[in-house]
Amino acid sequence: MQPRVTSVGLILRHDPSEQFEYPDHIDQDSLKALPSKPGIYIFRDDKDRPLYIGKSINIRTRVLSHLRTPEEARMLQQSRYVEFQRTAGDIGALLLESRLIKEMQPLHNKKLRRTREMCTLRLGPEADASPEVVYARDHDFARTEHLYGLFATRKAAVERLRAIVEGERLCPGLTGLEAMVRGRACFSRQIARCAGACMGAEPLEDHQQRLRAALDNMRIVVWPYEGPMGIVEECDGWRQTHVIDRWFYLGSIDHPRGKLPVKRPARRSFDVDTYKILVKPMLRGELRIEPVRL
Repeated sequence: MQPRVTSVGLILRHDPSEQFEYPDHIDQDSLKALPSKPGIYIFRDDKDRPLYIGKSINIRTRVLSHLRTPEEARMLQQSRYVEFQRTAGDIGALLLESRLIKEMQPLHNKKLRRTREMCTLRLGPEADASPEVVYARDHDFARTEHLYGLFATRKAAVERLRAIVEGERLCPGLTGLEAMVRGRACFSRQIARCAGACMGAEPLEDHQQRLRAALDNMRIVVWPYEGPMGIVEECDGWRQTHVIDRWFYLGSIDHPRGKLPVKRPARRSFDVDTYKILVKPMLRGELRIEPVRL
């Protein structure tokens, strides 16, 4: 904490952190061993059960910040030690954190703890196609074209579609949100909230083009490779290759061993968390991607 100089002299500002005492019930050796490097960390209780899994580009700094957070008092009271696992970069930490939370189901990771079956909006290539809600159990999201948005429930998908229709003055009847009667305008047209494609005031082709344009920023990117690919990260001369197939994280290869440390799952499918971690940096060209042999 920097001192402050006033007209009456030097005033020392008190730094509250100087009197902070780390919880003595958490093993001090486990805290001292934490590296200032990327990776994941796990708070565990007295029965070795995982309480919370997190990630950081600086494990030590992040864990110590938990110990200073009053809002996490309940988790800290249950904790007895902290373990960690290094990764060669932030992407590896994000992928490993996501997978371990699903596998280990820690008590205090509520957002990522459950594997969700997602749904999406599908708008086929046909000229008169209407959006429909489809599920991951029926479609491989990593390989299927014309999918838009990722939603945890059908209700959320329909609400998002309704917001787009209202915002763009599209027709609720032609988008499947409202029953249509042939030869009659939809209710939204009657109150001037639809551009009139339902009754020919707007060409159907123009309506569909506007609908696709409105959905496009939610388009699910099809896995752009024939098979698995490796995302390479390096730290202090240590190289890791994170193996991804169809937006599913298979594991990381620690060089020079050159083999996946875990058995590959027999069944793998589109993983929403892996997709969200990777799709934007991949499209921006920020990732070092190389072919891998498994």
